[in-house]
Amino acid sequence: MDLNLLRVLDALLQENSVTRAAERLGTSPAAVSRTLARLRRAVGDPLLVRAGQGMVPTPRAQELREEVGVLLRGCDNVLRPGAGFEAVHLQRTFTVQATDLLLAGIAGTLTDRIRAEAPQADVVFLPEALEGGPALRQGAVDVELGVLGNLDPEIRTRHLTRKTLVGVARSGHPLFDRRIDARRFAAAGHIGISRHGKRLGSIDHALAERGLRRRIAVVVPSHTSAMILARDTDLVALTLADWLPDTTAALGLRTFPLPLDLAPLDFGMAWHPRNSADPGHRWFRDRLAATVLAPSAPGDDTESQGAARS
Repeated sequence: MDLNLLRVLDALLQENSVTRAAERLGTSPAAVSRTLARLRRAVGDPLLVRAGQGMVPTPRAQELREEVGVLLRGCDNVLRPGAGFEAVHLQRTFTVQATDLLLAGIAGTLTDRIRAEAPQADVVFLPEALEGGPALRQGAVDVELGVLGNLDPEIRTRHLTRKTLVGVARSGHPLFDRRIDARRFAAAGHIGISRHGKRLGSIDHALAERGLRRRIAVVVPSHTSAMILARDTDLVALTLADWLPDTTAALGLRTFPLPLDLAPLDFGMAWHPRNSADPGHRWFRDRLAATVLAPSAPGDDTESQGAARS
C-alpha cells in the first residue's frame, strides 16, 4: 500500500474531519476526500460516517487508529538519517586493509577505543593483498588505509597525514660514525620492501640522478620484517619519521634523515560510497582517522569526501 494512504488515514482518524485532515496534511479537502474513497475500498469499511454536522469513526477505524500510528512512527524511524545510533549497541565487524607499518602504530590504540565505545564491535585487519582491486566495491574491505592508488572511480577518500621516509639501521652501524651523505648511504647494503618482490623504487631513481646506485641485498614483504632484519645485520632499511619511536629504540635501531630529495608520502583512507551515510561505518571511520592522526590521544575528527586518487 502507498505510504501516503496511511498518512491520510492517520490524519483522518486523528481529526475525524476531512477538512481538518486536509489542513493538517497541507492539501485540499477534495484530495483527502478522494483518498478516503480509496481507503474505504481497500479496507472494505466506511471508516468515517456522518453524524450530524461531523463524522465519527467506525469500530474498524477505532481498531486501526493505534496500529496506523505505530506503523508510521516505525517508517519515520527507518527513513530518518542515522536515527537513534548508539555505538554501545553496535554489533558489527569492520574490515581494514592496511600496510603493516601503519597497523603496528594504530592497532592497540584503535582496539582500546573501539572496546571502550562499542564493546560488541570487532575489527579484522587484512594485508594489502587486495590493494588495487575491487575489494571496496565488492564489500570485502570496509576501509583501505595507506598510500592510496588504483581505486575504482566512485571510491571516496580522505587524506589523513603526510609522512617523510627516513633510514633505519642498528644503533652500532658504521654509518653513524660520521655524516651520512648520499654516497655513503648508497654504499651500504640495503633491505628492499615489496610485497611483489620489486627491487627498484623512488630511492633508486633519486640516487641515479646523482650518478649513484645502491645494492639491495634482500627484499622482504613487510616493514616489520625489514626492521627486525636491520636489527640483526648491517643492512639498512626504511621507515617513517617520528613513527613508532619507542619500538624503534627497543629494537636497538636508530633512524637518520635520507640524504636525498624525496617527496613525502600521503596517507589516507578509502571506502565505498554505499557506506558514506551509514552511521556505524561513519563512526568507525572517524575513530580510525583519529587514531592515525593522534595514535595515543583521544579525538573525533569529521571527514571530508575526496576524489579517488589516480
